[in-house]
Amino acid sequence: MSEIKYVNGKYTATINGKTVKRSNLKHLEYVLKKAGKQSVSEPTQSKFTINQRFGFLSDMIVMLAKGDQPSVVVTGPGGLGKSHTVTTTLRKAGLKDMSILDDYEIGAQVPKNAFVVIKGYSTPKGLYRTLYENRNSIIVFDDCDSVLKDPVSLNILKGALDSYSKRIISWRADIKDEDLPTSFEFKGRVVFISNMSSSQLDQAIISRSMSVDVTMTATQKVERMRFLVKEKDFMPDFDLVAKNDALNLIAKLVDNVKELSLRTLIQVTKIRKSNPNNNWKELAEYAICG
Repeated sequence: MSEIKYVNGKYTATINGKTVKRSNLKHLEYVLKKAGKQSVSEPTQSKFTINQRFGFLSDMIVMLAKGDQPSVVVTGPGGLGKSHTVTTTLRKAGLKDMSILDDYEIGAQVPKNAFVVIKGYSTPKGLYRTLYENRNSIIVFDDCDSVLKDPVSLNILKGALDSYSKRIISWRADIKDEDLPTSFEFKGRVVFISNMSSSQLDQAIISRSMSVDVTMTATQKVERMRFLVKEKDFMPDFDLVAKNDALNLIAKLVDNVKELSLRTLIQVTKIRKSNPNNNWKELAEYAICG
């Protein structure tokens, strides 16, 4: 029997030595049956609804903003609002977004009630510099998985997230940059947003942090979208009728959608607005299902 797992928004199983992924469980079970495998039951899901889990995420970020928690880890597939929830909650907590440096003077001291979003790749030394320059602020590592995989980076992060009264981070290798010290006290806080599953992350980071996993089934993704379309700041330039029409079509086609995410909803909503009386449904189905 081939075991079915739910990883990063996809049902996966090994068939004849190859990993097969499907967004819909029935589709994968059909493939297994054709391959002579035995079907298995729905993978175990959290007892909490997806909207409850996003609510827990907001609560954790508020704790971090207040200084009651040094770090939060958010895992789960991309495109369903992890980053939006984190940054929106930080702004509502009164923190300033320092990510867009053009809005601030060069050389100005980063205020304590601020956060910065770091995306993409970072070397261990780049991580050390980032922690030093934002040592009194909140750092959001968004889809910056390199810092969660490199052993040197992980050791630096462990120092930053320790529960000691003083968190000292050191770099004992040669530092050619005169503006970087060999050690410093880190008083900031860190948020990690990753598309990886929590089981793929270093457990030392997980154990030092509050963590929430927002992995979703296709049904839960639609449920999350229904919650978000009611939010005033979600696609504010589009009326609710267009967004609901788009969502209802996605719900109808969910088993055949190639990539089910907020990007899908945004795409279909735009098609609905541009072609309200014509063939918008056919065009949307072709765009998202192929």
